[in-house]
Amino acid sequence: MNKAIVIGAGFAGLSAATKLAEAGYEVTILEKNSMPGGRARVFEEKGFTFDMGPSWYWMPDVFERYFAEFGKKVTDYYELVRLNPSYKVIFSPTEAIDLPANLEELKVLFESIEKGSSKKLEDFLEESKYKYEVGIGEFVWKPSLSITEFFDYRLVSKALSLDLFASFGKYIRKFFSNRRLLQLMEFPILFLGATPRNTPALYSLMNYAEIALGTWYPMGGMHEIVKAMVLLAEEKGVNIRLNEAVKHIVVQDSIANKVITDIDEYEADIVIGGADYHHIESRLLKQEHRNYSESYWENRTMAPSSLLFYVGVNRKVDKLIHHNLFFDEDFDVHADEIYTHPQWPSKPLFYVSAPSKTDESVAPQGAENLFILIPIAPDLADEEEVREKYYQMVMERLEKYVGHGIRKHVIYKKSFAVSDFKNDYHSFRGNAYGLANTLMQTAFLKPALKNKKVKNLYYTGQLTVPGPGVPPSLISGLVVANQVLKEFGNVKKQVTIA
Repeated sequence: MNKAIVIGAGFAGLSAATKLAEAGYEVTILEKNSMPGGRARVFEEKGFTFDMGPSWYWMPDVFERYFAEFGKKVTDYYELVRLNPSYKVIFSPTEAIDLPANLEELKVLFESIEKGSSKKLEDFLEESKYKYEVGIGEFVWKPSLSITEFFDYRLVSKALSLDLFASFGKYIRKFFSNRRLLQLMEFPILFLGATPRNTPALYSLMNYAEIALGTWYPMGGMHEIVKAMVLLAEEKGVNIRLNEAVKHIVVQDSIANKVITDIDEYEADIVIGGADYHHIESRLLKQEHRNYSESYWENRTMAPSSLLFYVGVNRKVDKLIHHNLFFDEDFDVHADEIYTHPQWPSKPLFYVSAPSKTDESVAPQGAENLFILIPIAPDLADEEEVREKYYQMVMERLEKYVGHGIRKHVIYKKSFAVSDFKNDYHSFRGNAYGLANTLMQTAFLKPALKNKKVKNLYYTGQLTVPGPGVPPSLISGLVVANQVLKEFGNVKKQVTIA
């Protein structure tokens, strides 16, 4: 039992493959696209280097723990810089706040906005630190195959203190009342794919990650993480096959024994699906071998999709920093148009990353690299004229804030939206962030990482435990690999014993 096939070379697939290879498995990753990284691919045009997906480097301890699994350090592969300010929030063309990386400076900022809030911030961070240490230190490393995994007194008692059953929206209002502060504190929840009132208060751990652990950037771009993981995987013996789409998983007697691609066939002792979970179930498996019905998937609450623009500008853009959040319209209206009444947003909030403010290598000299993201409901029709309408809408607001023209200086522009997520990643309903992190889609209530009908078929990535995001995906790969080793053994140990 030593041949493992991993479908998909995203963070989770690379993570699982590397762990199994170190344990002695002969591991092959099958990737449909022309480069590894999944949503964290990269492309170059006209001297610009554009990260295609993730742009926030949070939870640096998770990356350190990942590479430490293999006796390595982050610094063996790429240079990290801590961003200061961490990010900017724009409330109007004339009102913006830069969030300092230094905690004492941040407390001064909070106090200037709401009297007494600096002490409240201390209290909030103390509780959030506990949530982070338990949530990220213990809970997310469980395979969540059964509720019984959480049935020991220590974890149950902790679960109660983690406010699992309280909403983040209500929880944060115990500490702050000022509208601006609430917007600042609720911002990280946007990345979890649900409104604050539908997100468990446990996820205040994201605030701790952002404030206490910092917002970082790997010089060269986020794809440097992928390069590092690929280098490590290949060092461990992983064979990565690009431009090879999986078409079918052959199952006989409840065992997945072969994976068929559009090019070749691969015998398998273990199969791990790191591609879109719904795609694997609905397209690669026969119905009798699937974990979930189509109605199950249709009833899932999805995180948003995104309309993305990659923009190259032949001048520097004033007033922007690395991360910029435009909260200059009503958040509740935009959220309603994503979650409750799905439609193209009337006045969307949006995000602009300008990595060239930190890293001169991602743009020609004197130019600016802009990554623009508008959260939208999944499964929307995204014809070119719709994309262009929103490009003009956000660029007008961006120009109004910075105080000068940008569009006339654009020398490169590319969009990416719902249909591209479907085509490039087989993304269910064109989502960008997987399942929303609601209480009913947390831990063992997420799609299971193990197939219930096929003994050697597993799943990893953002649609299973622990959830969406780069750090959770790294964890997901290690968790599923450890589950395989628990059930099928370590090949190196088996050889040693023999």
